[in-house]
Amino acid sequence: MTDDTDGSLAERVDRLHGELRATEERPVEREASRWIGEAQAVAGDAADVAATEGSTAVVRERVGHVATLLDHVEETGDAAADEHVERAKTLADRIADAE
Repeated sequence: MTDDTDGSLAERVDRLHGELRATEERPVEREASRWIGEAQAVAGDAADVAATEGSTAVVRERVGHVATLLDHVEETGDAAADEHVERAKTLADRIADAE
């Protein structure tokens, strides 16, 4: 996996969105699925803004919201999905806190 500090903001947000998309086909518990699904939608929106070279502040604010949503997910019931969520949490925290 690429270091989560590599690449442009748009590339990092796209990786974040990809980690969350990767959980779609996994057998994730219902409660976790709800939080991940909402986080994925917000990450997708942030990725769209970043890809169009929109406001960095808006992208970071939305990614911060993704991090908050993912804080509600302790485990998914699936080891592979847990790994994707953990990578997404790390990416979201680093993107939101970057200067």
